[in-house]
Amino acid sequence: MMRKHFVPFVALLAAGMATLTACGSTQEAPQPARADAVATSPAAPSAEGAGAGDLSLLSGTAKSNNSPAGTGDWAVPNGGVAPEAVRQTAQKWVQLTASRAGDLDPVVVNGAGLTLYRFDKDSNNPPTSNCNGDCAVTWPPVTVAPGGKIFIAGIKKSAVGTVRRADGTRQVTINGWPVYRFAKDTKRGDTLGQGVGGTWFGVTPTGGKAGVPAGDQTAPGTGAPTAPPATSAVLFDDANFSDNGASQGVAGSGCQNLSRPGVASSVAAPGSLKLWTGSNCTGRSVVVNGDVADLAAIGFDDAVASVRFN
Repeated sequence: MMRKHFVPFVALLAAGMATLTACGSTQEAPQPARADAVATSPAAPSAEGAGAGDLSLLSGTAKSNNSPAGTGDWAVPNGGVAPEAVRQTAQKWVQLTASRAGDLDPVVVNGAGLTLYRFDKDSNNPPTSNCNGDCAVTWPPVTVAPGGKIFIAGIKKSAVGTVRRADGTRQVTINGWPVYRFAKDTKRGDTLGQGVGGTWFGVTPTGGKAGVPAGDQTAPGTGAPTAPPATSAVLFDDANFSDNGASQGVAGSGCQNLSRPGVASSVAAPGSLKLWTGSNCTGRSVVVNGDVADLAAIGFDDAVASVRFN
């Protein structure tokens, strides 16, 4: 069956009104103070925001895109605090690559091959970083300058964004979660930050916690749930979060109907939610804790019509 997708006229109208012209000059319309995000797909709930449209999302790696040596992630190969000039050079581009590090597979690494992490005390809806001061010295945030580039390999563009930090810099996010390095990781494959304080985990290509299996929501040694209730999800027409087919985002609280029911084969969600086969949360249901790469494995392939958050 051929699936057709339409861009609502109101979305095109809104895009055309993003600038205001006055006195012969063009200037950006005032934007509310909120988290920035790179919008590459209107379906992605984490892709809302303002002011990050000057960033370029490019497929492939920094090397395949012929980035100059000593720039971007390559400028800070090890932990520690870098001089301001080095930080500015490092912020020209950021690389996000789905890879393997130690026992973590998959996990996102940067251009230098260093493991990237997420922090449980942050938030992804709205995207918020709560690691500042000394915390940010131990866990350097992955930041990118205005006009910079983000190279992406094995991660969906719709999952990538930025959030404005307290110091005014823009931190890269994956599915809304701010991402960091760990200062004690000094070479490829290091995962010394995994599980630190029961709140730091390698970040997966979908913004989840690396090393914490889907469905196993007990953090090592804590006995506490690792995934709070989700408030957003992305459902993919194909299994394994494939970008070959279409996808749709859904967000909010309570019961939410899908715009295209009965087509999802995988779901990426930063927490637990309930899937339903009927509209308005009726029919068969199942609770999932985070990402599900193949809905056929739980008997819900091409069957989801609505979801319930919280």
